[in-house]
Amino acid sequence: MRHAKAGQRAQWDGDDLHRPLSASGRKQADALAQRLAPERPSGLYASPYVRCAQTLEPLGTLVGLDVMPDERLTEGAPFEAALELLDEVADRSVLCSHGDVIPELIGALTRRGMRVEGPPDWRKATIWMLHRGDDEITRAAAEPPPGATPHDN
Repeated sequence: MRHAKAGQRAQWDGDDLHRPLSASGRKQADALAQRLAPERPSGLYASPYVRCAQTLEPLGTLVGLDVMPDERLTEGAPFEAALELLDEVADRSVLCSHGDVIPELIGALTRRGMRVEGPPDWRKATIWMLHRGDDEITRAAAEPPPGATPHDN
């Protein structure tokens, strides 16, 4: 998933690593937790950026899992690193990253034969459900952010 809404980068005075979720982002994180808890996540992995960990923390509370930071999900990380992480994590893991990593990762998986069902969605708090078959990710579909419709901007 892409992290929930955070305050504006230009208005943040400090290291972007520490920029937190906004009030609307915290609401999105709570809604994401409610949506994903029934999926029984096996692990939670986030970019070390505060906004990514904060996006997964409500889910971790609901399902009793700690959020594990992973540099391979960091903003600016090469998609190859995220592919490596996908190969390592158990099924039903939830990963939270950034608006540059996710499109590159989906593009790489598509080039490897993964089918994307429906239109892609790159907005904050979008969930990408990836399906694995025969040890390869075979298909993916994007779910719009909580409270949004597929056609909202």
